[in-house]
Amino acid sequence: MNLFSDIRALVIDSLNAMVAEGALPSGLDFANVTVEPPRDPLHGDMATNAAMVLAKPAGAKPRDIAEALAAKLVDDARVSSAEVAGPGFLNMRLGDGVWQSLPKAILTEGTTYGKSDMGQGKKVNVEYVSANPTGPLHVGHTRGAVFGDALASLLDYAGYDVTREYYINDGGAQVDVLARSVYLRYQEAHDLSVDWPEGSYPGDYLIEVGEALKDKIGDKYLNAPEEEWLEEVRDFATDAMMLLIRSDLALLGVEMDRFFSEKSLYGTGMIEAAIKSLDDKGLIYRGTLEPPKGKTPEDWEPREQTLFRSTAHGDDVDRPIQKSDGAWTYFAPDIAYHYDKVQRGYDLLIDVFGADHGGYVKRMKAAVSALSDGKTPLDIKLTQLVKLFKNGEPFKMSKRAGTFVMLRDVVDQVGPDVTRFHMLTRKNDAPLDFDFDKVLEQSKDNPVFYVQYANARVHSVLRKAKEAGIAVDDATLAGVDLSGMTHDSELAVARKLAEWPRLVEIAARTNEPHRIAFYLYELASDLHALYNKGNDVPELRFLQEGNTDATQAKIALARSVSVVISAGLGILGVTPVEEMR
Repeated sequence: MNLFSDIRALVIDSLNAMVAEGALPSGLDFANVTVEPPRDPLHGDMATNAAMVLAKPAGAKPRDIAEALAAKLVDDARVSSAEVAGPGFLNMRLGDGVWQSLPKAILTEGTTYGKSDMGQGKKVNVEYVSANPTGPLHVGHTRGAVFGDALASLLDYAGYDVTREYYINDGGAQVDVLARSVYLRYQEAHDLSVDWPEGSYPGDYLIEVGEALKDKIGDKYLNAPEEEWLEEVRDFATDAMMLLIRSDLALLGVEMDRFFSEKSLYGTGMIEAAIKSLDDKGLIYRGTLEPPKGKTPEDWEPREQTLFRSTAHGDDVDRPIQKSDGAWTYFAPDIAYHYDKVQRGYDLLIDVFGADHGGYVKRMKAAVSALSDGKTPLDIKLTQLVKLFKNGEPFKMSKRAGTFVMLRDVVDQVGPDVTRFHMLTRKNDAPLDFDFDKVLEQSKDNPVFYVQYANARVHSVLRKAKEAGIAVDDATLAGVDLSGMTHDSELAVARKLAEWPRLVEIAARTNEPHRIAFYLYELASDLHALYNKGNDVPELRFLQEGNTDATQAKIALARSVSVVISAGLGILGVTPVEEMR
């Protein structure tokens, strides 16, 4: 059930009736006609822009269309009034019966209430985390992991066929640095003293890897030159880091469908095939780029390179893909990787990058546009930095990691559910403060507590009702009479519940899972307000002593809130709690 879609269908039917009657011309496009909550709730329950968007193509005044449409709408039993406002907006109020029927639909559908077929099974690839395999995941990766995973779940809930993917950056110079760092730990495992060069990875997390390498090969490479051991140690170290990364992701409940190795692109013809695809379209050429902004002729050395004409697909400048010495630039394998995605037949690609990749957005979008002839959209989401605090002070870096706060540090402090929810309390491109004390605080100011408390409060009521011998299973509650649900506070909860299916589609359309967290907080606030009002207004209390029918009716509404909270938390990857401890 999607009440906003149902009322929009009513508006479209009424417009078609006006066309049939000659009140509107034929051939009008109703695609931009919307039904949504009015900006001011005092104006009504829903509003439509139909008259405003149709006035010009219909050659009529907006108010004339709105007044004729209003007369049609009030003929439907669900619409109690329809009033024209301003130049032609139409505000509607729905009868109490509409809201009273909502809990039955929710309790019947369960957590599938709000699920959408908007995606129509289209294939979406969501690539996220994709951290270099050089160490454990840090707090910045944590935000990207949570955001990407929640987005994938949201799209799945909205009817898309989603693949969760991790791109292993194991083809660049950083994995050679990793191998050399592991080799130093390998030497230490043999009780040798080593010097750590600048740029290496001195974190304690490599101690175990060095010892494991010793256990595997003994002293085979102890005094060997680098060219003998580099490749084997690099593969060993990369595998060890990916095991560590997978275990970090598991702490957050993140499971990938596919891991794609950058290394697999080299020596397999995949990079060459991708570049040939662009070359066949006239987008590869030899040329010399202009000096970058800020460079002066004295410190700029022009050189001819192989370039991708990315400006033909919206980029600011053309991009080098091959150096003058014939080696590929770092951009070339990324082109090949996305070429592989395009070849796999996805209808939409989504990349989740850290804030430091902002300069990479236009070139990557240009590449995908060129590779797919503009047929495969690429949406790139940047996750901004996370600032950690504890006891009002910045949280210090992890000694084990050496240079950063690890994902494990965060999860160990507050748990995966709190971590995930709080990482989604801000839009992905806004900075996020993560205060270890505040995210565990039991107050209205802590969104995760407030939402979980609402769910636990409902389950507390359910337990008390069961102890009193009252049936409160969903099947029973779905059949109760809610005609007595007329108080403004109760109807406010029902109205918020009605927004859920629409909210899911908006969040999925914009790739913004934080909207789910925001909505759950608002829904929890309405539930708490209703519960607290029962302290002053006895007839609003969920447990009506001596009146089973009234109790079941009150609990049916509360249980509906719990169902939607559970569905929303499921999208966010958070486990709903039934009891606060």
